[in-house]
Amino acid sequence: MTDLLELAAELVDIPSESHYETDLADHVETRLRAADHLHVERVGDNLVARTQLGYEHRLLVAGHLDTVPANGNLGARLDGDRLYGLGACDMKGGLAAQLAAAEQVINPTIDVSYVFYVCEEVAVEYSGLMHLFAERPDLVQGDVALLGEPTSAAIEAGCQGTLRARVTYAGQRAHTARPWKGRNAIHRLGDVLTDLSGYQGRRPVIDGCEYREAIQAVFVEGGVAGNVVPDEAVLTTNLRYAPDRSPEEAEAHLRGQLGECDGFEVVDHAVAAAPSLTHPLLAALVARNRLDVRAKLGWTDVARFAAHGIPATNFGAGDASIAHTKDEFVERREIEAVHAALVDLLTNGA
Repeated sequence: MTDLLELAAELVDIPSESHYETDLADHVETRLRAADHLHVERVGDNLVARTQLGYEHRLLVAGHLDTVPANGNLGARLDGDRLYGLGACDMKGGLAAQLAAAEQVINPTIDVSYVFYVCEEVAVEYSGLMHLFAERPDLVQGDVALLGEPTSAAIEAGCQGTLRARVTYAGQRAHTARPWKGRNAIHRLGDVLTDLSGYQGRRPVIDGCEYREAIQAVFVEGGVAGNVVPDEAVLTTNLRYAPDRSPEEAEAHLRGQLGECDGFEVVDHAVAAAPSLTHPLLAALVARNRLDVRAKLGWTDVARFAAHGIPATNFGAGDASIAHTKDEFVERREIEAVHAALVDLLTNGA
């Protein structure tokens, strides 16, 4: 029987910062190809291992291979049943659970595809999952998907949308000794920032999951010189919105919170995904394992699956609130809980 914490430590010990996942992909590929029941394909450094048993339903089990840049935390460090190290939480603990399930469950009662991909932690144009959907959609087709993002071995359903916009406020230049001859664009931000600081976002409950909307100012740009009234100020804002809003509704809502402006440019927009917990496979996973269920308050690749008509949810080891930190860690019990639930779902289906 595989020691799951030791397997996670083995994965942590192989550096795989975004764009540099080849060594880890090689290692995972070697293990997967040793499993005779899996058909393995590699596209770049993305790996897909599938059963081909002819069942009616196919489950996708997905996780990213990459980590954020190191912060003095390369290499695995074990402290009892806790594993520290870069990517331990996000998401090599979850990868260990998924990889062990792939090797262990030789005769599942549903077909399954294990999708391990690169560049989740960087700009969307590098996303390995996006490239698979574009170049080899046949490898990422299924009825439902489980994404191994850290959730402390609970279900974090769906995900919120995220919309960033650069908003321009115009003014008129003048000498600061005679400011009444101009209009200070930076001062125009005062009321807007006050309104944003007091913004009370909605907290809609969808399929029993409470989402929390929020708007934050994340960048402010402006200024010409120390003696010039500025004629332009630019405010970048980030809206996190619940999956009951359409992308168009989200943009209209953000515009409505920013007062009278002179320019509104969407910088990036990743849409939300609904919980989808009524799917029989997800419902069985939750019920048989008595999993806690809550809303995913961030954005994850669950939305990419949802955009292709595949219901998906987040389910992995590790506490998301410590992901990307220097001292991130994962607990043995969470890896084992995720692994046990995956094995149960693959063995017993819906």
